[in-house]
Amino acid sequence: MRKSTAIIIPCYNEENRLKVTSFINFITQNQDYHLCFVNDGSKDQTITKLLEIKSSAPEHVTVIDLNVNVGKAEAVRSGALQLAQDDRIDLIGFIDADLSTDFQDFCALAETLRTHTHLDLVYGSRNSNKDQNVERNLFRNLFSKIIKAIIYLILGLPIDDTQCGAKVFRKEIVGISFGSKFLTRWLFDVEIFIKLKNYYGRRNIMNHIYEQPLQKWIHVDDSKLGIKDAIQIPYRLIAIWFTYNFVGQTSL
Repeated sequence: MRKSTAIIIPCYNEENRLKVTSFINFITQNQDYHLCFVNDGSKDQTITKLLEIKSSAPEHVTVIDLNVNVGKAEAVRSGALQLAQDDRIDLIGFIDADLSTDFQDFCALAETLRTHTHLDLVYGSRNSNKDQNVERNLFRNLFSKIIKAIIYLILGLPIDDTQCGAKVFRKEIVGISFGSKFLTRWLFDVEIFIKLKNYYGRRNIMNHIYEQPLQKWIHVDDSKLGIKDAIQIPYRLIAIWFTYNFVGQTSL
């Protein structure tokens, strides 16, 4: 019997953005998937919406309710560590609560991973296909290019879009990618690639991961990443590089 693919959805104050009907329709029509919502200390009624989704398919929806806000990195990590204990699940991934990456694209990532046994991680890219339907505002696009250049220098790997919020991986690498706490709240995607690079080696890592263009990605307003967080990103990236290469993992 085919095992399930689990999708982690970190949620912080998503009461007004959460597309409850879309999640319910997906999980009731796709019984080989499992949704894991992590309520990251929301101050609104996000938990009420999540419990409504869970009631539609109790066996296929998990809700983790964190008492305090720990940030997206640790929210995703808590979901991954819990799901890794479930024998019914073999693939685990994550998407954003606003469905900027839709279910069709995520399922395509999961299918690529299932059909290519040498791969351990498949991640979406918003940049690889110039003909795709990607909507982004001008400032976000320019800022992303600057950050992308810094990330490329840090990783030294031919990865076009590390920060896409859609990734799926085999349960076997949860310990490698999520076993230790992340250094930052938002840049954990970069840390995942660094951890895998250290594990597989620079020469071999690209044989185990694959970047797949998304057919559609839409930027949704009301991002949880504020201006103060944004201007700290270059410093945080440099600190990540220094810590993993010269110090060892300690919280920033």
